[in-house]
Amino acid sequence: MSILIIGGTGVVGREILRTLSKSGLRARVLMRDPQLDLPLGMEAVKGDLSRPNTLEPALQGVSRVFLLNALTQDETQQGLNAVAAAKQANVRRIVYLSVHRCHEALHIPHFATKQPVVAAIKASGMEWSILEPNNFFQNDGAFFTHAIAGGGVYPQPLGSVGISRVDTRDIAEAAVNCLTRDGFTDRHWPLVGPEALTGARIAAAYTRLLGRKVQYAGDNLDAWDMAFKPFLPDWLRHDFRIMYEHFQARGLKASAEDLAACRWVVGHPPRSFDDYLHDVFLPIAERLTAPA
Repeated sequence: MSILIIGGTGVVGREILRTLSKSGLRARVLMRDPQLDLPLGMEAVKGDLSRPNTLEPALQGVSRVFLLNALTQDETQQGLNAVAAAKQANVRRIVYLSVHRCHEALHIPHFATKQPVVAAIKASGMEWSILEPNNFFQNDGAFFTHAIAGGGVYPQPLGSVGISRVDTRDIAEAAVNCLTRDGFTDRHWPLVGPEALTGARIAAAYTRLLGRKVQYAGDNLDAWDMAFKPFLPDWLRHDFRIMYEHFQARGLKASAEDLAACRWVVGHPPRSFDDYLHDVFLPIAERLTAPA
């Protein structure tokens, strides 16, 4: 089989490439900049979802596609461009990354933008799998390491109801299973962790891990908005603020059925937050705080 990975350079995409490489599998990776380093067995192909005419060469001979298009103001159109190009190229199977319980919170912009893409995939005639991950553990290491390990603050205003955050290693294993094995198609797959985590619980876990106090920044979204204004564009801060309001009011918890489905598609019980802390975050923090 020939695989094309769309969205292979972000937090989830890089993990999928590592998982494919460790399994001895090869894939093409759609990239605006094909000069970036990739794991062994991965081949960069130049293309841009916002320029549909660049997708046909990348899809030649491809039978399976993983699609993760980034949060942009034209996210839906980019996703639809990818689906149309895959259908035109006679791709057999497409695996798409959506969001856990997406249909229950369509007032959140980056949840709603995924619905037309899902509808197009289901109408395409291709085999499909829709992966629906919760908030990623690895977001902490990718975006908040300095705040947590250096500043002693956990900044995500996740509230006190609880969300069933997930490890991107589990997302990657599910994606590779759906791409390469039979028995996982024509179904939505929730990808969740085993515990509903609150902002305070996460801060306490970092306190234990690092041996020094990490304070939860709290639920004040006006304060969060001001703190992140230098780092996020207005449209994305607005989107995330609506998401955090939803998390604070309703949470995003996994059901027993969600956990069972996750275990099936990943191939093992989902990793815990403590697994992530010791396996992934602690080495990052130790490098950050090591003497020069």
